[in-house]
Amino acid sequence: MWEKLHNPSFKGIEFEAFKNNSGTNRFVLTPKQWIEKTCAIGIISKSGRYGSGTYAHRYIAFEFATWVSSEFKFYLIHEFDRLKTEEQQRQALEWNLQRTLAKINYRIHTDAIREQMMPPKVSKEQANRIYASEADLLNVALFGKTAAEWRSDHPGEAGNIRDSATLTQLIVLSNLESVNAVLIRDGLGQSDRLVRLNQIAIAQLRSLLKNEHIKKLGES
Repeated sequence: MWEKLHNPSFKGIEFEAFKNNSGTNRFVLTPKQWIEKTCAIGIISKSGRYGSGTYAHRYIAFEFATWVSSEFKFYLIHEFDRLKTEEQQRQALEWNLQRTLAKINYRIHTDAIREQMMPPKVSKEQANRIYASEADLLNVALFGKTAAEWRSDHPGEAGNIRDSATLTQLIVLSNLESVNAVLIRDGLGQSDRLVRLNQIAIAQLRSLLKNEHIKKLGES
């Protein structure tokens, strides 16, 4: 199976011949015969005074080892399970960190809105409309659509537009909230801020998508 997946030159017909004869008492197959007949590359056989022996790709070696030793198979499965658990915990920690940063910047963002854009003695409904309008300003700048438009496009999906964001998008969103707070305090109108924020989002996404550290975080 390893050869079929990784070796385009592997001779499957020769393999079938070996497979069909493998149940007979007279069947013998050396590593050298296997390599020569099937053009296998996953196993290497060397002979000589130095460096002699048979070597295999680690996946193939693992398969041989698990066949020979049930104890090795148990420890291999246990180690795989441990590594996957650690990976999931790390992903959850990184995601929560980005969500926390976004929430902190969102507070800076809403404070700027309240200080600069709220008229005196507004109702709770009026305040919520202004906050939602500014949140959608960031959504359009980064995602190209409002929260309502995203829900319309994803009727069966749980969460909201920001819950579905990638790690890179969350980083940019966090930055945009801080930038928008500054632009609000500078007195820029919403339409001007949208154009400026969109330009910043594009520039930051291009930069971050080239960043190997961000790629590794996103893949982990």
